[in-house]
Amino acid sequence: MNADPYRGPWGGQACRDCLVPIPRQCSCPEGGPCSAASLYADQVHDVLRHNVSKKRVAAFFAESIQGVGGTTQFPKGYLQKVYELIREHGGLCIADEVQTGFGRMGDTYWGFEGHGVVPDIVTMAKGIGNGFPLAAVVTTPEIASALNAASFFNTFGGNPVACAVGSAVVDVIDEDGCMANSRERGRRLLLALAALQQDFPVVGDVRGKGLMLGVELVQDRETKKPLPAARVGALLESCREMGLLIGKGGLNGNVLRIKPPMCITDADVDFTAAVLRRSLERLSQQ
Repeated sequence: MNADPYRGPWGGQACRDCLVPIPRQCSCPEGGPCSAASLYADQVHDVLRHNVSKKRVAAFFAESIQGVGGTTQFPKGYLQKVYELIREHGGLCIADEVQTGFGRMGDTYWGFEGHGVVPDIVTMAKGIGNGFPLAAVVTTPEIASALNAASFFNTFGGNPVACAVGSAVVDVIDEDGCMANSRERGRRLLLALAALQQDFPVVGDVRGKGLMLGVELVQDRETKKPLPAARVGALLESCREMGLLIGKGGLNGNVLRIKPPMCITDADVDFTAAVLRRSLERLSQQ
């Protein structure tokens, strides 16, 4: 199963929550629900129906936007349908907000809010401590009480210094308007990346929301054959030489993962776009 409206079997221009449309036609009815979401959810339904005994699902984990998976965005409505299926089979729905939480999406504090779902458990880390080692799990009292039935031990759980840091970080996110900054700077950066897509054939797709963005590099836009690792590495090294550090992800390691600090400025955005443009120019000359 690959609920990716860009690389998967279904999906098109209007299937994801992104300012940049998917570069292929969409079969969804105008103004209606996303048909790609239903088709991908049907795959999950088939797995549950044929490979899992009824009421035997433990849990379903999902990031609101896949991080290491290549900044992949699910079709609109997909998570709603899958959550319903999992719960019908007695499973818990778990939202992994380690990368997408704390306002990074720009429009919502949590990524799952953008999908219109309410998870049973939420995991969070990274942004919660702004570099300080801290993670947390939020759930209902009923689910949390299950820990009483087993032995659970954590050496550093509830560390007061970490908790103080986390509390201060939340205050700064609110007071400095980091969520709004993610929305505005993210929009500026996304549109700048979309301009690169128009100028460089190796840029197959530009996607994401807020300050969680991805650029998929391909050899051929029609076949979507991934750009070879050596060429992706050359691009990343070129960026590094000019002062820009970018990660990579995706199944084939050909997606640039662009997730800058939420305090990024317009000048930072313009610098990022300029370095990427110059690096792509170098790559095209090789």
